[in-house]
Amino acid sequence: MSVTRIFLGATVIAASLGHADDAPKVSPAATPAAAGFVSIQALVPDIRLDIRYATSANFVGARVDGYEAPRCFLLEPVAEALQRVELALRAEQFRLRIFDCYRPVRAVGHFVRWAGDLDDQRTKPLFYPALDKSKLLGDYIAATSGHSRGATIDLTLMRCESSGQCASLDMGTEFDFFDALANTESPEITPRQRENRQRLRAAMEKEGFRNYAMEWWHYTFQPEPSKDVAYDFPVK
Repeated sequence: MSVTRIFLGATVIAASLGHADDAPKVSPAATPAAAGFVSIQALVPDIRLDIRYATSANFVGARVDGYEAPRCFLLEPVAEALQRVELALRAEQFRLRIFDCYRPVRAVGHFVRWAGDLDDQRTKPLFYPALDKSKLLGDYIAATSGHSRGATIDLTLMRCESSGQCASLDMGTEFDFFDALANTESPEITPRQRENRQRLRAAMEKEGFRNYAMEWWHYTFQPEPSKDVAYDFPVK
């Protein structure tokens, strides 16, 4: 499989979503409330969270700095828009499964340090099997992230039975898979996988979220409420 120049949604801001030429200023806000953030669970108590960076099940292979609990915080208007997406999907027997929301600046620093440690290859088979790790830093992992601004989210879609049991749809790759196959419109995926990606995109776009074309899971609310400010309070 050939690998084209792709970007890690966990750490890079797409050009169409405000690609950072200069790092945004970091707010001194020390809590979600002080920053104008809310927990998505305050709006949808039973939303499905799978916050990978609060565990070792991620490309770093360890809990990421700043993630003290598996929670999802977003700026209030963004959280309200995501609530609308979730409720509309439930009417069609689908639900969201969330991998990441707000990400502290310190977490992005952890990613950068990990990318620079070329001896640590533990997660290569799962996350970047066709890519040399030395290629990640710079082109693939950047020093700033749109997630730190509170309007970007990584997620997938689940289909639910009348019993309440839900299963994630086949999107063609796992979350944070560093390969062109993760491009939303990859020609290498199956028709069913393309249909699943399009269903997720249609639901998100209806409420103002724009997909990053290099990653099927990555969405940013438009217009961003806090485009020039990043945050670093811990997720707890």
